[in-house]
Amino acid sequence: MIISPQSLDTNLSQLLAEVKSGSMQLPEFQRDWTWDDNRIRGIIASLSQGYPMGAIMRLQYGNPDIQFKYRTITGVKGVSVKPEHLILDGQQRLTSIYQATSSKEPVSTKTEKGKAIKRYYYLSMEKCLDDDEDRFDAVLSIPEDRKIKENFDRDVKLDLSTREYEYENKLFPVNIVFDSNAVMDWFMGYMTHYGMKPEAMDEFKRFQADVLNTISGYKLPVITLDKSTPREAVCKVFENVNTGGVPLTVFELVTATYATRDFDLRKDWVQCRNTICGFGDTLRTDLFDGIDETTFLTTVCLFTSYLNKQSGKTNTISCKKKDVLGLPYESYIANRDAVLSGFKIAKEFLLRDQCVFRQRDLPYTTQLIPLAAICAVLGKSKCNEPNTIKTLSRWYWCGILGEMYGGANETRYAYDIEDMVEEVNGRPNAMHTINSAVFSSTRLLTLQTRLSAAYKGIMALLYKEKCRDFMNNTTIDIVNSMLESPDIHHIFPEAYCEKMGIKRERYNSIINKTPILPATNRSIGGNAPSEYLGAILKKVDGLTENELQARVESHFINYAELKADDFNGYFIDRAKSLLNLIEKAMNKPVTDRDAENTLDQFGASLA
Repeated sequence: MIISPQSLDTNLSQLLAEVKSGSMQLPEFQRDWTWDDNRIRGIIASLSQGYPMGAIMRLQYGNPDIQFKYRTITGVKGVSVKPEHLILDGQQRLTSIYQATSSKEPVSTKTEKGKAIKRYYYLSMEKCLDDDEDRFDAVLSIPEDRKIKENFDRDVKLDLSTREYEYENKLFPVNIVFDSNAVMDWFMGYMTHYGMKPEAMDEFKRFQADVLNTISGYKLPVITLDKSTPREAVCKVFENVNTGGVPLTVFELVTATYATRDFDLRKDWVQCRNTICGFGDTLRTDLFDGIDETTFLTTVCLFTSYLNKQSGKTNTISCKKKDVLGLPYESYIANRDAVLSGFKIAKEFLLRDQCVFRQRDLPYTTQLIPLAAICAVLGKSKCNEPNTIKTLSRWYWCGILGEMYGGANETRYAYDIEDMVEEVNGRPNAMHTINSAVFSSTRLLTLQTRLSAAYKGIMALLYKEKCRDFMNNTTIDIVNSMLESPDIHHIFPEAYCEKMGIKRERYNSIINKTPILPATNRSIGGNAPSEYLGAILKKVDGLTENELQARVESHFINYAELKADDFNGYFIDRAKSLLNLIEKAMNKPVTDRDAENTLDQFGASLA
């Protein structure tokens, strides 16, 4: 949909009057006003010189499909009316200007270090009229008792607690600048204080012309979005203009919509998050700690959309941003608990069946959206059946090893939930993710860090095969990985490889890495394998070489080649073994094992 916003230069005085009357308010999803004392002084200085400060963007209120809850700007009191406009961009500027220029209360702000303070603001007439003075220095921030003190508050350095003191110091109160009657009263008092002297009159007139009139006549470009603007566009607009703050999320817009039903989605999410993360579980892992509120809401939307298609309410499944923004409150309430159950089942599936234990081991957070939704549809009993586990496992590993969830995934989510439910129930389907997934042999060489989903996936496959620590024989399973955290280390040590001139692309690839515990890693050090294997045999009482060989080979490492310090032989052999693991997980062949490119990069066939 094309939107056509209007842009008009508008008097700042008019905008402040709309703020004061409640005609212009904030959508509830807007975060609180946060500007500190120096930023307020800065915007007053800019205002007094007529410097541009960017456009204000607002949304015309009244679209029945966007019933956002609203609130007045911080500092506006005693107003309870329906707004005509909601501010999308410009809250910090308008709030700062309103409080400093239009409120008789001190501004509740903070220092640069975050200490809460209350301040009135003044303009030094003399400094404003001196071209050599920085205008920022002409804006004074005065405590709420209107006194600046020193010597541990024992001595008053500047007293502005009366109008006479303001006249004497030629400091004009900023909070009357838009009140013409108050400005006139201050001027008359000022002239009386200086005995109606012509030079005093001249000074004030210059101050009025150069400064006060600049402020009172200031105009801001105001971009107004028509009330017919859809929620998706409002969200996108806010993301684009709010570059200086924390970007607005879909969740916050939905929160604002649900608030009109007297439902606090943010508070509800806290309870849901506690359930998803398993706070209070006997064995708690941080596996799902990375799931945020928008991920959860997207999962509820996907689940809801699937049910709607099954019941004939819609023809398609979709959980794109616009769908999440349009998720009805009734659907959220009806389906939230089923999705929470889906996340619990999904966690059990990952921990018990896939050996993915911690958040750092999780290949894709995004894949949890379809996984949890699928589990919510199937239910716990069905998900625990061996055939279901087999089907979901294949889909899961094809997604990871095929690296299918790295970009925009909403369309894939829709395919996934339909394909997997149909497959589990023995009905024909397109198997989109499984059929699209491809793993290339040469990808092993480029998997160098745990930032890659496939890298984490291959390590999980080693955990799944119950690889054992070289020194203490611990299997890398769920309980042991919680007690003592394994990490990924080089099999042929980095220092040794560098010394022997082995290329980094080889020794730093996943082929030369495996999960081991800290004690074993310390024993390996930077030594040749033949040396550290001998050292481990000496350190561990009763450990035979046959047993050490079994432990090493549980990592799919050829012990004889490792002991012989034969990097090339070991490297090719392990690459083949890892490809075997990958084929087993995906239940489909790696087709380029002896392709020309593979032969080129490995120097041998991996068939």
